Amino acid sequence: MDQFIYKKSAGITALSASFTDFTYKKHSHMEYAIGVTLRGIQQYNLDGSLQLSYQNGVMLFNPEQAHDGMAHDETGLDYVMLYIEPQLLLEVIEKKDIVRFQTPIVYDRRLEQKILNLSGAILSGKDEAVCSELFLSLTDSLIQTNLSTDNKKDHAMIKRIKDRLHTDLEKVFKLEEICKDLKLSKYQFIRLFKAHTGISPYQYFLNCKVEHAKQLIEKNRDVYSAVTECGFVDLTHLNKHFKSVYGTTAFEYLSHIH
Repeated sequence: MDQFIYKKSAGITALSASFTDFTYKKHSHMEYAIGVTLRGIQQYNLDGSLQLSYQNGVMLFNPEQAHDGMAHDETGLDYVMLYIEPQLLLEVIEKKDIVRFQTPIVYDRRLEQKILNLSGAILSGKDEAVCSELFLSLTDSLIQTNLSTDNKKDHAMIKRIKDRLHTDLEKVFKLEEICKDLKLSKYQFIRLFKAHTGISPYQYFLNCKVEHAKQLIEKNRDVYSAVTECGFVDLTHLNKHFKSVYGTTAFEYLSHIH
């Protein structure tokens, strides 16, 4: 049976996932995502390239790095993942500018074990102080990977559109209106946006809505207010998109987190 269990501690969300047929739709996260493949082969498309994470593979995703995900074959897949807010990671490694992982998958036993230690502590409900100490130990190892300062800056127009989409989450996505403001055809705009983000404008907008819904659920412990504030038609509409990104419904996520 497919299973997705989320827990949160010390500002970090941990996921324990096990599935066979489930497929993540193309999406991205605002956080860094760091995980380990425990069983099977994790297959996903990232930055236009097919990636395969075998057992013991450490997967490294940068913020807003679009990807999908599935089991490579019918044997299924088990893995754990940590989601870390950029500002939290930068605070701990004492950096001001966003840093990026240059290699998507590495095989490093020491790093793997530290990810497993922290995810295990969060998922088992260990004290927050313990989780914070394990996170500090993990970042010490992350610094020694191919972590580099991010010199990639958003295209000015793309940044402006992203900001606009983030402030309009409760509204209906209107491609024609955006394109008119930009003086671009809808095809020019879609091509430009996808070239810079790896995801279409509508996919990005939906992804932002789901991410914001998750944050509201964590903060307010209320699924229905997230439906209203993020402009979903109803709970079924939210659950459909929530599950395509997180593998679980909004209610199930709430029951895990709290």
